[in-house]
Amino acid sequence: MSAVFNNATLSNLVRATTYADTLKNIQNYKPELNIAEQYWAAWYTYMNNDILATGLMFFILHEVIYFGRSLPWFIIDQIPYFRRWKIQPTKIPSTKEQLYCLKSVLLSHFLVEAIPIWTFHPMCQKLGITVEVPFPDLKTMTLEICLFFVLEDMWHYWAHRLFHYGVFYKYIHKQHHRYAAPFGLSAEYAHPAETMSLGFGTVGMPILYVMYTGKLHLFTLCLWVVLRLFQAVDSHSGYDFPWSLNKFLPFWAGAEHHDLHHHYFIGNYASSFRWWDFYLDTEAGPEAKAAREERMKLKANKGAQKKNQ
Repeated sequence: MSAVFNNATLSNLVRATTYADTLKNIQNYKPELNIAEQYWAAWYTYMNNDILATGLMFFILHEVIYFGRSLPWFIIDQIPYFRRWKIQPTKIPSTKEQLYCLKSVLLSHFLVEAIPIWTFHPMCQKLGITVEVPFPDLKTMTLEICLFFVLEDMWHYWAHRLFHYGVFYKYIHKQHHRYAAPFGLSAEYAHPAETMSLGFGTVGMPILYVMYTGKLHLFTLCLWVVLRLFQAVDSHSGYDFPWSLNKFLPFWAGAEHHDLHHHYFIGNYASSFRWWDFYLDTEAGPEAKAAREERMKLKANKGAQKKNQ
């Protein structure tokens, strides 16, 4: 029995032999639900197996959003007009490179990420992540997603920075740096250990949140995963447009921030925001390097003046 409705009688009443008929029944019996809630409830009611419903939904969601968001960047790479906004305009990924990356990412999705996705729902039940309708209000979901962005960015910064040390880089993170000029599809091209550890920021932060609060809706988690995938793919796109988000939100990292990381291999470790790299002086690129050297020079001069006094 699905947990999408608290009322078992209602669940039996609206369930039909097809998803379309189940949806119609829910629209008739629960007209107060919004469209998204009706489709959500119809899915869980029709499947009548929450473990299967959640696993299948999460896997399809991940594949559709990741590859669907990567496709426009692949098309843009084929159009010379957009080169004016390409951060590294002389490094256009070939079709061969993109196909190699595609095969590797697909292999990772099916062999590495699929297992935790399919076993996710039992953990949701234990933690208190609900699938019930109606959904939380928009304000609650927005605040939770904003918090997840901040927490994931913190985790990503320190975990990513660790991956640039010694054996962690040589045997794990070096795979992701195969492409000095990244492209959208390369966002999840990584060693399985890196995929799981950095991926913990995306799923682990909501888990820690619900462990503390005791309340989180799976729909909120779905929205968060969609936005996080958009952020990850876009930051690897290799393009910085006049309308890119970082032009309106100065603290947003974006492609310009992460492209410098791939170009110079060090610095700019954060995923979504700029503040960790700014305050911890790990910004990448020649301008950041020159600024650091200037600060060190001024500090040395002040030290010498104090000694001479």
